[in-house]
Amino acid sequence: MSGLPFGKVRDEILREVILPNLGMEDERIVYGPRRGFDAAVLEYDDENYLVITTDPVVGVPREAFGFFAYHFAASDLAVFGAEPRWLVINLLFPGGTEEAFLREVMEDLNDECKRFGGGIVGGHTGVYPGVSEPTATTTALGLIKKNDLKLPLAKPGDRIVVTAKVGLEFAVSAAYFREEELSGVFSKRDLMRLKRSFYFETVLPDALIARPFVRGMHDATEGGLTALHEIADNSGVGFRVYSHRLQLDPLVRRVLDFYGLEPWSVSSSGTLIAITPPEKVGPLIEELNRNGILALEIGTFTEKRERILVEKGEDRPFPKFEGDPYVMLHGKAR
Repeated sequence: MSGLPFGKVRDEILREVILPNLGMEDERIVYGPRRGFDAAVLEYDDENYLVITTDPVVGVPREAFGFFAYHFAASDLAVFGAEPRWLVINLLFPGGTEEAFLREVMEDLNDECKRFGGGIVGGHTGVYPGVSEPTATTTALGLIKKNDLKLPLAKPGDRIVVTAKVGLEFAVSAAYFREEELSGVFSKRDLMRLKRSFYFETVLPDALIARPFVRGMHDATEGGLTALHEIADNSGVGFRVYSHRLQLDPLVRRVLDFYGLEPWSVSSSGTLIAITPPEKVGPLIEELNRNGILALEIGTFTEKRERILVEKGEDRPFPKFEGDPYVMLHGKAR
């Protein structure tokens, strides 16, 4: 029997192994585990839902570890419309980890909590011989008024708006983990700019701004824009995406070209997918732009259930998730 592939488990494992083994049913669970939903929603009181999500942090640059330990989970709350109020964080470190690194991680976490108005309420921190690199698991919780809940569901005619960070996660990781390989075609200045761009790998500020304008939201993490398939499956719709409308950071484009990759399926944490009614597209893009966030309308959800990428005037099937290049990149780097 072959082992599980690297990265998040495939849909058949989710359906056959994980979802049938979830313990007791509870009437307070409004939305539990399901493909394409990165948070759970529970009844809290007559007016509010409690939104809960959890995310791992592993295989990231050390200087970004604390930032991601906050933002990976916090972003998944924000796309449901909730703000990260409480966090529970497990920090596991390999032998030899210095106190200075732990201090740096905690100070980064503290800064982000204060910036967005939340706090760490529990967790676990330890150093263990079986841990080969810094690893975190963050659970984030927040309240939201029931009428303000956002779900990653679309209706025919809704527009697909994305923030212009597609492929950034992959490019930043390449700058860190494949620096020697890239140094032949990128300047030190370009590689440093890519490395420092990890601060953009969050949809938290984007989603908090977008909330009044959207029907639902999603963070294009592992698998990138192939998350559109999950939205379409859960919504009973199709979509058309227009290749020429997508704008990439020039450095990101160069990294993808270097590895011979298209932008549609590469890890893109920090890229907000906003499911937007047609009349709200202009105000949404204007408000994001006003806050320094470039946003683009790249397509439409359709009643016809085809999933189409329009490229150079021709239709072809929109790419599916078949293994994320980010995982392979990190594996080659080790």
